[in-house]
Amino acid sequence: MVVAYARPVENHLPPRTAAFFDLDKTVIAKSSTLAFGRSFYQGGLINRRAVLRTAYAQFVYLVGGADHDQMEGMRKYLSELCRGWNVQQVREIVAETLHDLIDPIIYDEAASLIEEHHAAGRDVVIVSASGSEVVEPIGEMLGADHVVATRMVVKDGAYNGEIEHYVYGPAKAEAIEDLARSEGYDLERSFAYSDSVTDIPMLESVGHPYAVNPDRALRREAAAREWPVLTFSRPVRLNQRIPSLSMPPRPVLAAAAVGAAAATAGLVWLAARRRRLVVMS
Repeated sequence: MVVAYARPVENHLPPRTAAFFDLDKTVIAKSSTLAFGRSFYQGGLINRRAVLRTAYAQFVYLVGGADHDQMEGMRKYLSELCRGWNVQQVREIVAETLHDLIDPIIYDEAASLIEEHHAAGRDVVIVSASGSEVVEPIGEMLGADHVVATRMVVKDGAYNGEIEHYVYGPAKAEAIEDLARSEGYDLERSFAYSDSVTDIPMLESVGHPYAVNPDRALRREAAAREWPVLTFSRPVRLNQRIPSLSMPPRPVLAAAAVGAAAATAGLVWLAARRRRLVVMS
């Protein structure tokens, strides 16, 4: 008598991977939060003096980058500035001006990288110290799978000036590790991209770190650690660029080619038939 025992089927699917992108000066050419300064002024949220201070902060950020002390100063200034703002109004202003302000400053190289990672089966995650009300719509526009951003404390529909979770420095790495546990990402096989030395913990958390338009301190660290350095320099509107991986799969191309050939053959046949009818008449 032979007894057969069913053996469980083992799952050999490879672990999931992801590509983590800092946002400001890595995917877009400016600070995402500061870019909305004029829009917030026009919406009545800030005064002219605050607009000028925001423009100056943007200039300092772009020219020299921002070290830890500058980022802390900017965090305190912005959290105090937005005290009392209606959250729904902020979301509406961002939604109304997003494409005018952010779309033109997205790096073409970053958009291509996002497409390549998606094509390779990796999730794309935007990780930013900017507020979630700003970062989440940008992430959606870029086609990101997840967004990790700073969250402000909201009370009675308005910001109270306090920060619930500040995604900056080591907190970025912690957020990435938390997301990796919940999503099953293999961080050793994952990628990360940033421009700032303050994001070294984020870059260290993955097996494939890249310095993008690095500040001086990160450039030195990248050289010492032999991390690849990328230069992004072509801001372009998403609807004006040619996606690097937007071609349909080959079966679709083949079907399209057959359809085009059939249509062409039909037109040739119809033209020939018309000529014969003219000759016969």
